[in-house]
Amino acid sequence: MTRRSSAKRNLKRRNYAPDSHLSDQPPSRNSPRKKGKRNHDTVVEINPQNQHLHQVGSTHRSTEGLRAKNPAQEKYINAIKRHCLTLGLGPAGTGKSYCAAALAAESLESGMIDRIILTRPAVEAGEQLGFLPGAVDEKFAVYIDAFRDILNERLGGGTVNYCIRHGRIVAAPLAFMRGKTFDESSYVILDEAQNTSVAQMKMFLTRIGEGCKVVINGDIKQSDIRGANGLVDAVEKLAGLPNVYIHHFEYDDIVRSGLVKDIIDRYEPQ
Repeated sequence: MTRRSSAKRNLKRRNYAPDSHLSDQPPSRNSPRKKGKRNHDTVVEINPQNQHLHQVGSTHRSTEGLRAKNPAQEKYINAIKRHCLTLGLGPAGTGKSYCAAALAAESLESGMIDRIILTRPAVEAGEQLGFLPGAVDEKFAVYIDAFRDILNERLGGGTVNYCIRHGRIVAAPLAFMRGKTFDESSYVILDEAQNTSVAQMKMFLTRIGEGCKVVINGDIKQSDIRGANGLVDAVEKLAGLPNVYIHHFEYDDIVRSGLVKDIIDRYEPQ
């Protein structure tokens, strides 16, 4: 019995005696934490990686002013600056949309206007897109991506995002223009106007207020609708009106690429 009690006491001493590699002092603040405890000394820095990705994906902003690439573009640019309503007609690749959007960006940046309105008829080029997910602005985004690319180039992606959030840049289907009035603080661009009906074009034109800047672009030969064409009808009805200019781009005015010229030449022999 005595031997058994002595053995138990020796076992307890061995179990509770400090090991040779451990200290009798309480652990300091710099000592490792136990497993399961948060270690505030360990910081994972992710900002540099995010910053790198942001820089790689950011849109390069053009610091140069808009320059015409040919006499036709120069005439078109001057017409937009001098007239309340300008209609640009001609084949793809002539810079109709680019010049209009770039001038709108310059006007917004200089404070000449307070808002850019981008619109077009929601007509698919042959295929049916169905019910796209998201709100109306998200559904319409696919129709207006080309303009956003131009604005990103002229203003910078961050500025464009800010202006969209605060209503300084608005993109909406043509049908949503009914009941609106474009005042002197607005710069309005109607693109792909060859896909408007006569009623839609009349509705849009009667939105124009005093001092407003409006640009209508389209290529009559690429219409995706049947029946009377609103752009053709507008050209016939508006010709000769004061403060309205109708500009015609020709095949030789294409600046996108030589290949585009060749392609259009095959589809539309001159």
